Amino acid sequence: MGQIALKWIGGDSRMFVGRDSFGHTVVAGPWRREGDEKWQEWKALKPSDLLVISLCSCSAYDVVEILKKQRQELTELYITADARQAPEPPYQFTDIHLHYIISGKDISSQKAEKAIELSQNKYCSVAATIRGVTKITYTYEVKSE
Repeated sequence: MGQIALKWIGGDSRMFVGRDSFGHTVVAGPWRREGDEKWQEWKALKPSDLLVISLCSCSAYDVVEILKKQRQELTELYITADARQAPEPPYQFTDIHLHYIISGKDISSQKAEKAIELSQNKYCSVAATIRGVTKITYTYEVKSE
């Protein structure tokens, strides 16, 4: 893995630009600062939401790869996440529920479930990292086209 970096934008902002190991960037910062009229100027991802997005994208990558290896004709994968955080600092995630919607031609429900299970329990590094602190659950539905 290459180096990951983060740079504060400066001034009186609470905005940061992150760079991943491939050089891609993302802007992170406060979701909304109370009383700050300039907050709408900055479109940034909430840092804690980045973790949930990382969980979804990590698992999505695995599921797509596994289903393709199983010769499933996947046309779409959509994941929603319902995440709950503790009410007190550090506001750690207590529960994250992922719902997978898998679409394609004649997708096997059993193969879809196996792909999700393998991702969650074997391949997804984000799930493995947070599993000791956060309860991760999932549901799925398969839509045939």
